[in-house]
Amino acid sequence: MFRKSRTRKRTALALAAAVAVLPVLAGCSVSNGSGPAGDTTLTVMTGTGDLSKEQIAEFQKNNPHIKLKIIATDPTRLNTMLASSNPPDIVSGLATGSANYNARGLSTDLTPYLKDSKVLKESDLQPVNNGFRWNGKKSGTGPLYGIVKDWSQDNTLWYNTAVFDKARVAYPSATEPMTYDQLLDVSKKLTDKSTGTYGLGLEWAWTLFGPMSAMVLQQGGHLFNNDLTKVDFTTPEAKRAFQWYVDYGQAEVGPTSLNPLADGSDYSTFAAGRMGITQDGYWFGGNFAAPDAMQTARMAPAPVMGDKRVNPTYGGAGWWIPAKSKNKDAAWKLMEYYMAGTPAVARAESGWGLPSLKSLMNKLPQKLPFQKEAYAVAQEELKHAATLPDSPYVTIDLLNTTIDKYLQLAIKKQMTVDQATAALTTDINKALKQGKEQIG
Repeated sequence: MFRKSRTRKRTALALAAAVAVLPVLAGCSVSNGSGPAGDTTLTVMTGTGDLSKEQIAEFQKNNPHIKLKIIATDPTRLNTMLASSNPPDIVSGLATGSANYNARGLSTDLTPYLKDSKVLKESDLQPVNNGFRWNGKKSGTGPLYGIVKDWSQDNTLWYNTAVFDKARVAYPSATEPMTYDQLLDVSKKLTDKSTGTYGLGLEWAWTLFGPMSAMVLQQGGHLFNNDLTKVDFTTPEAKRAFQWYVDYGQAEVGPTSLNPLADGSDYSTFAAGRMGITQDGYWFGGNFAAPDAMQTARMAPAPVMGDKRVNPTYGGAGWWIPAKSKNKDAAWKLMEYYMAGTPAVARAESGWGLPSLKSLMNKLPQKLPFQKEAYAVAQEELKHAATLPDSPYVTIDLLNTTIDKYLQLAIKKQMTVDQATAALTTDINKALKQGKEQIG
């Protein structure tokens, strides 16, 4: 059975950021091209658990002249391979963040392959795949440069009923979202410093730009201008989002970069009963499908800040084919198998994320009570799906680290929110200007 690593989200985020910054590096390369007797060797840089031995064997049995060489996701190695014009044939990466390497001409337009495919159909692709589209100026429309393998709306909440029961706090509604202010109030009630129990985890180590962008969108605002060349964190909507994170940090109800979790993930703390709520997508439920797993996890709608329900995916993990791949046709065959064949069915049935294809939605698990509840919540949240802004001129990693820098200063009261958001705006706009000059 397919099993996704709990670290795959952080790995994918790091890879997407690293691909966007390509220094001219010299170094070793991985051999691609034809092997003995005309065989083609596909080099695939992806997560170590993304293709099982059985799936690799099945693909190679059905495609006897294509051999697979799997190399673990490694941002530094990928940079070297891309810079030396000897890239992998397939690379794992995120839809949100793909604008940067699409603008640099690093990826292959998959539209012609999709048009001729008898396996993958454009009409069957979930809208989240539009994050891989690039029209030459911005993402979201135009040709398709990658395909999402699975995804989640990452603003949703998972809560531990045992922690709520102990604190004598009512469970969140499965249909009506809390406001962010209500979420913070509940988190304070759930926090128990005497037992080391956090009220709320935000997966701080993974992303700040994603949830903060969602908060702004929920208020009807925007962080970026129309051509994504400038950002503004000094608007009322952005400052309100920033202030909420400062309040969260100062309330000490959950981990931040000032008091991080040792493993950088909410899962182990949540599963140990020392966290009441964690903000994670549908995929998080895959942790609890085993018979011996914690049985007190439940899913709730994404919280709102403002009048508009918006619940985006922060990434959308998928695959793309580098522009300088030497085996694009063979790579597409593997893409078809991985995105619509046995691996895709296994991923959907495991509950480790929503499928990329509409036709596989009925494969999501609903055997256990919490799975039925999570499925219902996820189906309702789909009505509020949205796409995050994705500027080609700055990396998601830079956005996250810069936001974190000024959140720390504001939480420690070394800067006011007004000062922090102004300085944050200045720093990111400098990076955007530099990125624009580099790409043109």
